[in-house]
This record gives sequence, C-alpha cells and structure tokens, in this order.
Amino acid sequence: MRKIIWVIALVALMATVSCSSIDCPLNNMVYAKFKMHATLADTLTVSTMRSDGSDSVLLNKAVSKDSFQLPMSYKYDEDVLFFQRSSTTKTALDTVKIAKTNQPHFESVDCNPSIFHTITGVTYTHHAIDSIVIKNTTVSYDANKAHFLIYFKSSIN
Repeated sequence: MRKIIWVIALVALMATVSCSSIDCPLNNMVYAKFKMHATLADTLTVSTMRSDGSDSVLLNKAVSKDSFQLPMSYKYDEDVLFFQRSSTTKTALDTVKIAKTNQPHFESVDCNPSIFHTITGVTYTHHAIDSIVIKNTTVSYDANKAHFLIYFKSSIN
C-alpha cells in the first residue's frame, strides 16, 4: 500500500513540475490593418514583390470591403505594395511604400519569436488613392486597431 501512495505522490509531483504557465500566441503573425474611409464598391487586389522577383497576391479581388489586414515583412525596412483598383471599365494601379522598423518580440524561450513593427512613414501614388493616413504606428498582435486610413478617389481617372 505504501508503494502505491509513493507512486501516486511522485506522479502528482512530476505533473505539477512539468506544467508551464506560459501561454504562447496561437498565431504569432502580425498584420497591418487598413481601414477605408468608405466601403469600396470596386474590386481591389493588393500584391507585393518577393525577394526572388515573383509577385505575391495578398488580397485577391476584394469587393465591398471597408477594411482588410495584410502581413508585413520581417526583414525589410520598407514594404512595397501594389493596389490595383478595377471598375467595370477602368483599372488603376497605385504603389504604396511603407517605411518601418522591425523589433523582435519574445514571449518566452518556449514560444516562437514574433516581429513587431513601428511605422515611420508611408508614400504612395495618386491614381486611385487620394490619401493614406497613419492612424496607429505600432503593429503588434492587436488586430482590432487600424494602422492606416485609406481615402480612395470617388472614381478611377
């Protein structure tokens, strides 16, 4: 009987010691949130160029959206995005350059690291975009905060 109690006590001790109170985020990706001034009725596609020269579509033919989220690069100080706005008769392409700093963020040695960003500036062309305002400069896990406010022109030139 003593052996059984000893084994149960040892198992209980091992279970409490092996537990960790670290809660790693399930998704350690951080996204920049773009909020449009008004719902865009036209089709919007957002793409970027990869380091190997191929393009990557980040948002494909979105319609009637008022906001969307896009990932940010981990190793570059500037992200270049291509916003293609298409109506039934016209298409306009704008280039958006987002300057930022990248900061490693560690929850614990048990968790994968994330990269948080501080937005330092934005430049863009004006074919379909009227203006872009930086609303929140810190890009982290908080997906509820809009980082950019985009004002599109009422029609494509």
